[in-house]
Amino acid sequence: MSKRHKRDILFLSLAGVFLTSLVMGNIIGTTKFVTLFSLHLPDWLKAITPSLVRTGDLYIMSVPVGVLAYPFTFLATDLISELFGRKKAQLVVWVGFFANFFMLFVMSVGHWLPNTGGVSGGIQLFEGVYEFMVGNVIASMIAYLTAQTVDVRLFHFWKNLTDGKHLWLRNNASTMFSQLVDSTAILTILYVAGNLGDNVSSISALIILILNSYLFKFFFALFDTPLFYLGVKFLKHYDEDPSGNSLY
Repeated sequence: MSKRHKRDILFLSLAGVFLTSLVMGNIIGTTKFVTLFSLHLPDWLKAITPSLVRTGDLYIMSVPVGVLAYPFTFLATDLISELFGRKKAQLVVWVGFFANFFMLFVMSVGHWLPNTGGVSGGIQLFEGVYEFMVGNVIASMIAYLTAQTVDVRLFHFWKNLTDGKHLWLRNNASTMFSQLVDSTAILTILYVAGNLGDNVSSISALIILILNSYLFKFFFALFDTPLFYLGVKFLKHYDEDPSGNSLY
């Protein structure tokens, strides 16, 4: 197997992870919020934790189930940016954008066509998912296109500024800021569209959701740094970075 063929497999695999995570996250979206953990805050931590994100001394980390897949999109685009350059990373971002609208189109056709009575096994389930998905996809794609473009551009800004050094800096600086953009944009749009739960009826409740969503993505960004280093080190032989920078 030639090096070029291996490089193609690598690019398609990373793009596959990106697209699968993106589409899956938009389908399940805010259909369910999950509690990652709850924590009774000690007095010293309670004193520095805003009352907006806690109930008394109890802090609950609750995020939309779709968010669980989304951080993998940033890991995938950062690896593509590092190994294949900005143009290919931006290409994958655009492919993901149109792939979601293709998914929305196919789901809409299924919604518009008449139901075959007595055969469908989950018509209410389908319609429920479709109802949520329409708002999720539109909101998510606006936020996604903005956040992913910011991520790719910031990644290469820091890479050029440091002459290809300090991998941890460009990985974290680009991802952490772009994920703040994403969390704020998508949840704000869903709030305005009425696609969140009945209890999310105020700006303060919305801010709690944004903070929880961002904190999850923030800590995942820290966690994925060693994974990013391992990926770059293991896959460096397939590097075709057109800017000519190399860590090794």
